[in-house]
Amino acid sequence: MSVIVTRTDCPPPAKAVSGTASQTFGPNHRWKVLGIGVAANAGFSATFSGVPATAVVMRQGYQLDNASLGLALGLLGLGVALSELPWGVLTDRWGDRRVLLTGLGATAAWLFVMAMLVVPTKGAIPGVTLLSASLLVAGLLGGSVNGSSGRAIMGWFSEGERGFAMSIRQTAVPLGGGIGALVLPSLALGFGFAAVFGLLAAVSALSAIFAWRWLHEPPAEGSGHVAATAGPAPLRNLEVWRISSAIGLLCFPQVAVLTFASVFLHDFVGLGTLATSASLATVQTGAMVMRVWSGRYTDRRGNRRPFLRLCSALSALAFAVLWLLVVTAAGRPALMAALPVVLVVAGIAVSAWHGVAYTELATLAGPGHVGTALSLANSFVFVGFCLVPIAISGLLHLWAWPGVWLAAAGCALIAWPIFLRPA
Repeated sequence: MSVIVTRTDCPPPAKAVSGTASQTFGPNHRWKVLGIGVAANAGFSATFSGVPATAVVMRQGYQLDNASLGLALGLLGLGVALSELPWGVLTDRWGDRRVLLTGLGATAAWLFVMAMLVVPTKGAIPGVTLLSASLLVAGLLGGSVNGSSGRAIMGWFSEGERGFAMSIRQTAVPLGGGIGALVLPSLALGFGFAAVFGLLAAVSALSAIFAWRWLHEPPAEGSGHVAATAGPAPLRNLEVWRISSAIGLLCFPQVAVLTFASVFLHDFVGLGTLATSASLATVQTGAMVMRVWSGRYTDRRGNRRPFLRLCSALSALAFAVLWLLVVTAAGRPALMAALPVVLVVAGIAVSAWHGVAYTELATLAGPGHVGTALSLANSFVFVGFCLVPIAISGLLHLWAWPGVWLAAAGCALIAWPIFLRPA
């Protein structure tokens, strides 16, 4: 295991160098940094999750078939997956401020270009190639947000607060995705995709302004250098690869819930739109609450690794129960009524651990390699966002819904031994 030397006390107000100017930060400035991380990630999530929520309107407006629509939306996720690691390495070399400003600014500019040039008009409709390439670039640029904002939070918060802070940051993902899914389809239907891409550009630009104003390197102690790390760099550290791959695996069943739970509840369980929306909203709300609670809980107990293994086991059990109910629920109304409840429990269990996992990964990698380590994990996550919907289509064709939920249980079970044992 790598030997990590970290600060365990909360840094007092001190002078820090940001660019060429020396600044004094108050003791609560770290909460502004956390707010920037939440805003940036929520805006990114609104783009990544909100644009697919406009799929029905996009299919009609751009005159796409289902295969072309899937290609365009899939390339958005592929762009993020391909760019996460390069952005993370760059963050460790340039610093989180430079990368976040560059990434947010470039994302805002590109979305503005899309609002001007890549939208259907009365005179012309962009082809699937142009739309797909544009969304790919949006993903490539947007991948800058995750690693850089995570590195900033790890630098500003002490060891006893990092799990809580990172968990709060992770609530931005369901928060931004939920807002995007709520707002963007209606906006696209009423005002067109120029309004959709224009709003997303404005959100990225606003986040960039916040980052420019308040995001700086944390105050240095003693010699003015951040704590050092002994041991291999993240890409040569087997333990970093283990946690990153386990994070990716445990995201597979989560993506299954996010992408196909509404279809399952409608087609198999027979729920209406209102009940389906309420079930998915409960999953997202429960995930946000559990992420914050888990961060605070593991900060106090110092038990991140056991907690991650427990989440894997509970997720596997919940999806196994869901599989068993699906197999036996036909013709049994009582069991059919239990399916939404079990799905919500499984969805919350498989979404509660993100902040804890990223904090443990960043701590293991060391302060000088946080961006690289977090981006490595996010690469695995967004590969899942690309592959899982395709895999579910195949599983539904071969084994119907029992095959989907059994595969979800299997992924969670495989992740359990990959997560590191307590040191």
